[in-house]
Amino acid sequence: MKTIRMTMAQALVRFLDNQYLESDGVETKFVHGVFGIFGHGCVVGLGEALAASGHSLRFYQGKNEQGAGHAAMGFAKQSDRKRIMAVMSSIGPGALNMVTAAGTATVNRIPVLFLPSDSFACRQPDPVLQQVEQFNDANVTANDAFRAVSRYWDRVSRPEQLMTAMINAMRVLTDPAETGAVTVALPQDVQGEAYDYPEEFIERRVHHIERRAPTAAQVERAVKMIRAARKPYVICGGGVRYSGAGAELAAFCAKHRAPFAETQAGKGTILWDDPHNLSGIGTTGSLAANRLAKEADLVIAVGTRLGDFTTCSKWLFQNPSCKILGINVAAFDAYKMNAEPIVADAKLALAAISRALEPGGYTSAWGNVIERERATWKTEVDRLYSEEVDGGLSQVRALGELNDRILPADAILVSGSGSIPSDMQRVWRTRVPGCYHMEYGFPCMA
Repeated sequence: MKTIRMTMAQALVRFLDNQYLESDGVETKFVHGVFGIFGHGCVVGLGEALAASGHSLRFYQGKNEQGAGHAAMGFAKQSDRKRIMAVMSSIGPGALNMVTAAGTATVNRIPVLFLPSDSFACRQPDPVLQQVEQFNDANVTANDAFRAVSRYWDRVSRPEQLMTAMINAMRVLTDPAETGAVTVALPQDVQGEAYDYPEEFIERRVHHIERRAPTAAQVERAVKMIRAARKPYVICGGGVRYSGAGAELAAFCAKHRAPFAETQAGKGTILWDDPHNLSGIGTTGSLAANRLAKEADLVIAVGTRLGDFTTCSKWLFQNPSCKILGINVAAFDAYKMNAEPIVADAKLALAAISRALEPGGYTSAWGNVIERERATWKTEVDRLYSEEVDGGLSQVRALGELNDRILPADAILVSGSGSIPSDMQRVWRTRVPGCYHMEYGFPCMA
């Protein structure tokens, strides 16, 4: 077995530079680069490795570690989770600044690799600058705060541990059902320790996304529920976008005359002008979407985690006969709200269920209600887009000016949290597929 002697940090950079993702026959370089701030614990380890030649990773200096983590989330989401950024930090407060971003990445299943520096594994320079001392357990550092918000967490206390740590990190980052924040803590001294790494560790590695097809029994159960329903109602979640299932969902709704509404993560996967699109759903949703949701006797939740904003804290679906059909690659989400779970890829599941409905056909009993509610809501959005308040522009009018007159259809917007993202979910008219919203101050793309 051939080996190359490198520091742990150098091996990490070489490893990240050679990771690729294959999805539907298309290979993509998985790790684009690194966000971070050079400081105590990383500048002479990982910083030195990034500054050296021999790799193609780009480094982007942040101004705040939390902001860098949020930017990494935006990059991964804009890339449909096919490309990611790593985020590095110094020891202690710098690392802790990233915890909120890690939690949001995990909740929303967005792949981000966090590489916080850690105190000395040898414990000789102890305590180091900004080290959090735990007097009852010397193994605990500030980076243990990431455990609760990471899909995978590890600490590389010896240089050879990097190999198993990073293979497991990639396992989680490339898994559509398990992905989220991955945290690998890097003690300052270990970053600079040399080891004879096997060449195979840093060679080109391709990770494959395998679409999980629904079983025949799952399709049969879904078809039975749909045929028994008069007013099926589809929720388009972020998983529809990541699966590339927008066309399948639109075709399903058109073929079977089912309305659909969008979560904040799912918004923009299908265009505003689609005849079955009722815009946003739930607490921050449209009047059209929420009116029909109350009447639905079957909710087909596709690629959504059914958060409280989407379901109005489980109050929205008021038909006493209403049942839930959960289609999600993540079993945890497919089972929510006592749903019949279809743990499968959204694209394959929607196509299979629609085909299975063909013998005898199936059309909902919504009639012209969908067109009527869409027209009513369009009229309301037109009114809001022309509304003036005390001689000036209302907030929604300002959005309307941007949406209809100022910005090109493929413009990228960045919004703070609060009422503006809520208004965008309701009234933003998506003209190019891919508009979406990320909560709490993260980018809005349109």
